[in-house]
Amino acid sequence: MENVNRYQELAVTYITAIGTKIIAALIFWIVGRWLIGLVGRMMQQAFERQKLDPSLIRYIGNFVAVTLNIILVVAILGYFGVQTTTFAALVAGVGIAVGAAWSGLLANLAAGIFLIVLRPFKVTDFVTIGGITGTIQEIGLFTTSLNTPDNILTIIGNGKIFGDTIQNYTHNPFRRVELKCQLAGSADHLAAMQLLRQKLATIPNVLKEPAVDVEILEFNLVGPMLAVRPYCHNDNYWQVYFDGNRTIRESLTEAGFPAPMPAQVVLMQNPQA
Repeated sequence: MENVNRYQELAVTYITAIGTKIIAALIFWIVGRWLIGLVGRMMQQAFERQKLDPSLIRYIGNFVAVTLNIILVVAILGYFGVQTTTFAALVAGVGIAVGAAWSGLLANLAAGIFLIVLRPFKVTDFVTIGGITGTIQEIGLFTTSLNTPDNILTIIGNGKIFGDTIQNYTHNPFRRVELKCQLAGSADHLAAMQLLRQKLATIPNVLKEPAVDVEILEFNLVGPMLAVRPYCHNDNYWQVYFDGNRTIRESLTEAGFPAPMPAQVVLMQNPQA
């Protein structure tokens, strides 16, 4: 009879201990699942404020939820005394593989945060980033989109942008337009330079200050090459560029300057001399 009572006591003790652990595990599971759901909702709200693509939001949310659920299961098994070393090592290996695959995405994320904080450019700025020139349309956490001058939407990873040279043409109040003018060797370069300064200053949207620069850039076989440099706001760059070339051509033609032609000297010798 004593043995029966002893066995009953042992059974009650084991059942009580196991029951306590089961109840604790259920509490851990419920609280853990609630915390995972809370983290997921907070991440979704943060990503929606950044206007990320819904598909990307769901992908990131599912990845984070699966990872946290695995951690929760491992923790509960460890609480029951189950050896989870091998399982944890397997999960760690998978995590390393996934982390390596995500390294580029995480680099873009970090660069996007720096772009938003440092603000080297903003939406509507005309820039050259990642080797692409265009107008900024959107600055996201992972990518930045811009429209090129030929109206092509181009999306660049923020990591490439932040690791490369950034040129912001809109930041300064004006920009220099680079033009060239070839003169004939017989042309009066001083008169041509004075004429071009006067004519280009009358082009719409060319700034009075700084004044138009016209100087000799180099010499070639045809004659002197002039550097013609008016200044304007970035929004008017191409209008001034094309109007400037047309003005150079029409002004010199109307003023009677000779057309630039390659000159060659031919020496003829009489073989009988």
